[in-house]
Amino acid sequence: MPASAPSAEDIAARLSALGLTTRVEEHTRRTTIEAEVPESLPAETWREALEVVAEADRFGLLASDVHGRTLWAAVHKAVPATGDVRGPGRQR
Repeated sequence: MPASAPSAEDIAARLSALGLTTRVEEHTRRTTIEAEVPESLPAETWREALEVVAEADRFGLLASDVHGRTLWAAVHKAVPATGDVRGPGRQR
């Protein structure tokens, strides 16, 4: 990940500043951020939230009648810089 890319914590903080409730989860290769989106979110706030998540490596929106709307973003973790990584049993 380039040094200029925003961190997952930065994305979560910016979404929280817009009034969204966020959750951050660490995974092996990425960190995910989820934000619950209320039905009454103003159009301007939607635009700002989309600008924030668009800086992540991946983002999207999950919407259902049961669970409401969840805006999500994923930021890839840096891959360790080792010579030749081929997996178990295939190292030089």
